[in-house]
Formats: sequence, structure tokens, C-alpha cells
Amino acid sequence: MITLKNLVLRRGAKVLLDRASVVIAPGERVGLVGRNGVGKSTLFRLLDGTLHEDGGEFSYPKQWRLAQVAQDMPETDETATAFVVGGDTLLGSLREALAIAERDFERDPDDPDAGMAIAQAHVDLADAGEHDATARAQALILGLGFGTDELERPVDSFSGGWRMRLQLARALMCPSDLLLLDEPTNHLDLDALVWLEAWLKTYAGTMLVISHDREFLDAVTEVTVHVDNAQLTRYGGNYSKFEELRSEQLLLQQAAFAKQQDKIAHLQKFIDRFKAKASKAKQAQSRVKAIERMEKVAPMLASADFEFEFREPVNLPNPMLSISGADFGYIVDGEPRVIVGGVSRSVLAGQRVGILGANGQGKSTFVKTVARDLKALAGEITEGKGLSIGYFAQQELDVLRPADTPLEHMVRLAREVGANAREATGEQALRAFLGSFNFGADMIRQPVGTMSGGEKARLVLSMMVWQRPNLLLLDEPTNHLDLVTREALAMALNQFEGTVMLVSHDRALLRSVCDEFWLVGRGSLAPFSGDLDDYQRYLLEESKRLREEARGVAGGARAPVVAPAAGRPGKAVQADPGPAPRATDAGAAKRARRAARAG
Repeated sequence: MITLKNLVLRRGAKVLLDRASVVIAPGERVGLVGRNGVGKSTLFRLLDGTLHEDGGEFSYPKQWRLAQVAQDMPETDETATAFVVGGDTLLGSLREALAIAERDFERDPDDPDAGMAIAQAHVDLADAGEHDATARAQALILGLGFGTDELERPVDSFSGGWRMRLQLARALMCPSDLLLLDEPTNHLDLDALVWLEAWLKTYAGTMLVISHDREFLDAVTEVTVHVDNAQLTRYGGNYSKFEELRSEQLLLQQAAFAKQQDKIAHLQKFIDRFKAKASKAKQAQSRVKAIERMEKVAPMLASADFEFEFREPVNLPNPMLSISGADFGYIVDGEPRVIVGGVSRSVLAGQRVGILGANGQGKSTFVKTVARDLKALAGEITEGKGLSIGYFAQQELDVLRPADTPLEHMVRLAREVGANAREATGEQALRAFLGSFNFGADMIRQPVGTMSGGEKARLVLSMMVWQRPNLLLLDEPTNHLDLVTREALAMALNQFEGTVMLVSHDRALLRSVCDEFWLVGRGSLAPFSGDLDDYQRYLLEESKRLREEARGVAGGARAPVVAPAAGRPGKAVQADPGPAPRATDAGAAKRARRAARAG
């Protein structure tokens, strides 16, 4: 088991853990939760041996093998398959042992020990899964959203986000007893996220996960460790159960604090009244000592919640958009490449649409075209009069200027669109506005390049809010947001009077905000009648279809969904998808009501 006893952990001068204790049993799946900056990732560095404790005791079994996702960007011309196979460290060491035995045999063919070493190496390799290593690696790669045509592409040819997916696949390929996952969903689409959940449920070792995705935590964890006030508190149950237990604990703590304060006030009243009287001095002194001996109950200190809201749009055109016979895609070598074709839809005022679809089916292409970043290849997209789009793109953080401060970004935005936004553009007004997004006096003059991903995402949100859009296009807006900011975003979107079109792997956000879904898949876009649970079954069906297509790629070998068991190379587990749901217009009634209100 993992044991932390009276642990002290510092980062520089800051004490992250102060005499904290917790025990994690073998085989437990643990969610490590807490606000940004409390030391969750630093605790992982202790577990992987990068850091050492500053006090107290820390231990876990020395024979445990550890796997985690490397945070560096892989730079190699290896193929994707070879790179992921390399994550199986046991297989790699056995291959090296075989190579050594073969060299020894070449030097002395008559040495019986050399021949036996080769035979033993082959037996060990077979036991370790050498025969299906390629198939296992490719199952991981395909499950995380890659296409069959990308299995033999060089790692260097992929973008940063896709290379990080390969790092995740490589970590999952490694046989391990302890698996550490630090924000594993950040670079995943919903289809890859659903697949990863199914994979992790089969993992037989001990697993610790840091994530800001509550539904992911609910699906894959059974214990929650909360990092707060330099302490570790263990709760039995997943994240939702933790929230429930934590809320009850805080209420009880507050009640105990209030009761104790009443008792202290009663004792203090006696002390103040009789401390000057000689006849009562001894009794007053005994009450002073009673207060001093009392084990103080801490007050309930609720962390300051982050909240914001979208301003009321200047106008609400209805319909916002009319799409007629449109083809969405790219121009490749002078020729149109249609990803989604023949789309005819209207986007109405007040509509809240979740855009669903497996990876690579065209969700982002559709959103980029609506956002005017791309042109439709055919058909027409007619915008309502006064349409104002607020667009949060997946790569939006890369558009920020690293050397500029948040205030400089806002000043530049005010010059460009201030008049249209009908907002005050003076520096003091912009400083106050940034303050409402938790950018204090120091942060507004801090270069954006030195900020965390979450802080950059908050800046992009603030810039979008300031422009007072009436149509929000959000493509994976939560990738760098913590749970508190995600909840604030959900509340703000629910209060927003305009139209929302959302692409996200955060199912809690989709459930909270969207009242209908559109499915992008197999070259078309259509309304989706089911809920997100139906959609997850649809994704597993698509994943199974892709695996069937990939069988021939590995020389006819079966491509199983593999979860390495603790102490063993792994076992094959096939997902059992339900039927693909029908596509009908389930949101028609809600759209009609919203359209009527918008007038």
C-alpha cells in the first residue's frame, strides 16, 4: 500500500503539505482533487521519485512498477506504433536480453548456456505478450482517436496535442502496479475520453488520477483524496460522493464552530464580569484556563467562488443563421475536400446546441466555418442582421501574445471593437473588468506567456464576454479550466440570453448547458435524439467498427482493447457497445419555445 504519515512537502518557501497523512490500499482507484496550486502534481513528483519529502514518512512497495504519462513532447521519427510498443518496458528489457543471448551464441555456438539463454528469452517474450504487442499498441492508438492510416506515420509528423495522446498510449502500454495520470483528458475528444474510461475500468493496479472532469472522475475512481489547507483528507466514493460528504462535513463543522463560539462567549462573559472581584478571581481564572485548553474548532472557510456572466446581447436576430445545402471542408491541392456535406439547418435565437461526433468527423470544421475562419465549399450560410459571434477555438490560447499583459490585450481589443461592443474603453474600466475575472493588480501587468493554461483560458473568456456576442461558438473551452471555473462557465452559459453552440468532452458541461444535440458523422450533420449515455454507446459502436477495419493492418491480428493488469503484461477486454441511436429532432419543441420568446 501507499503510506503517507505526517508528511511535509514544500515547493520553495511554500508549504504544500504540513504533517499530512493518508493510506491508499493496493488496487484502489483514487481521484486526487483540490484547487490549482495546492500541490496535487507535486505529490505525483513525490510518488515517481522526482522529489523527496521534507519531513514525515512516505513509502510504497519497492517491487511495484510505476507508469505515468511523460510531460515532455516526444521528438522522434519512430512510427506511432513503434513508439507506443516502446512503452512496454518489460518487453523492451526482454528483447534486449534476447539480443545479448544471441550475441553470446554467435561468439560461442558450442556453449550450452548460450543456447538455453536464447530459449529462455523466447519463452519470457511469449509470456510477456510479444506475439500481440503490435496489435495491443495499435488498439491503444486507435482507441485514442487516431485513424488506421496514421498507425505507421512518424511521431514527429503529428501536432503537439496528438503527440501527447501518443504519450498517453505509451504509458497505458506499460505493465504497471501503480498508474499516475495527471489531467489525462486534456488533449482528448469525447470519443477518446469514453474509450479511455472503458480501458481504465479494466486496470487491475493502483491508480491515482488528477482531473477537473467530474464525470470522468465519477466513472473511473472509487476513492477521493482532497488536498486542502496543506492536509490530505480521504473520502470513500467518487467525486460526486466526495462533494456530498464534504458538504455534510462542512455543515457539521460550522455547527460545531458556532456551538463552541457560544460556549467561549459565555465563559468570556463570566471572566469579564468577575475578573476584578477577589471573591470570584479564582473561578474567573479557571475559565480562562478552560478556554486555553479547549481544542478549537476551525470555522468553515468556503473558498472564494469564481463567477462571471455574459452581458446582455445588443440584439437577437432570429434566425441567427440559415444554412442551405452547405458543404464544409478544405481546399487541398486546389481541390475541394468535403468533410461534412449537404447541410441545411437553421440556428435560432436562444438555441443551445451540443455538437457531437467522433474524432475527425468534422465538428471543428463545421464550427470554424460558422465562425468565418473557413469558407463553405458549396451552398449558402446566411447570417441574421446584427449577428455577433464569440468564438473560443481549441487553439485560441496560442493566439494570445506571450509578451503582452492581460491589460494590453484588453486595450488592443477595445481599440478594435470597442465602439461595436458599446463598452467603456478607458484603462480604469478595463482594469475593473479584468478584476471581475480574478486578474488582480499584479496579474493584469504580468506577461501572458508566464501564466498557466487556466489563467490564459480565463483571459480568452473575459475578452469574449467583453464583446457582448449574441452567438457563442465554443470548441473545447474547458481544456485548461479547473472545476470551479468550469462550473462558473456553465452558470454563465445557462444565464446567457443568446445562442450557444458547444463542442466539448466535458459531459457535465454538455448536460448542464445543452437542450439538444447535433451529430456530425460519416459525412453528414443531423439532429441526435438520444442523451449523452446513448451517445457513449454510439461511440463504442464506432470504436468497434474502427477496430474491425484495423485488423488487417496488423497482419490479420485481432486489435483488442488492452488493460495491463498489475504484475502482468495485460489482458484483452472487448467493449460491449449498444446499438447506434436514431437521429431525430428531439429539440424541436424547446427551439420553438425559445424562438417564440426571442420574437
